[in-house]
Amino acid sequence: MRIHSPEFQAMSERVLRATELTSRLNVLPFDDEAGKATLFEQILGRPLPDRVTIYPPFFTDHGLNLELAERVFINQNCTFLDYAGIRLAPRVMIAPRVTFITVGHPVDVDDRRIWLTGGPIDVAENVWIGAGATILPGVSIGRDAVIAAGAVVAEDVPAGTLVAGPKGRVVREF
Repeated sequence: MRIHSPEFQAMSERVLRATELTSRLNVLPFDDEAGKATLFEQILGRPLPDRVTIYPPFFTDHGLNLELAERVFINQNCTFLDYAGIRLAPRVMIAPRVTFITVGHPVDVDDRRIWLTGGPIDVAENVWIGAGATILPGVSIGRDAVIAAGAVVAEDVPAGTLVAGPKGRVVREF
C-alpha cells in the first residue's frame, strides 16, 4: 500500500478509532463482562465467538481484520497489528506479551517512507504460542504446532512442530 494514499488515510483513521476503543477496554474493571463484550464488538466489528477468552490489556491497530474462532484463549498484554488480516483457528492458545505483526516497511531506504508491505497471518487449530513470541507478516502456523517463548517467527511453521529461538526455526517434530 502506498503511504499517503486514500487507502492509507482510511487505515490511519481506523487506527485512531481502534486505539480509542482499546484504551477504554483496558481500563474497565476486570469483572465488567458486559462492558468488555460491548467494546470487543466495536473493536472487531462483530461479537466475540462462543467461549473466547481475552484478558486485557489487549491491543490492536485495526481490529476489523482479526478473525477469532471458538475456544481461542488470549492472555494479557498481547498486540495484534491486523491490517493485513490475522486468523486464529479453534483452540489456539496465546500466552502473555505475544505480538502479531501483519504490516511493515520495505528495507530499501527510498521505498520505506513511501510503501507499506505485509501479509496475513494464519494460525491453525490447536496451536500454542508461548510468552513474548513475535509472529511476522505472511506467516502460516500449522495445526498442533508450538511456538516457544520469545521466538521470532518469520517463516511458515509445519504442523506438529516445536519452533524456538530468536529467529524461530523447527527444532523437532512431534
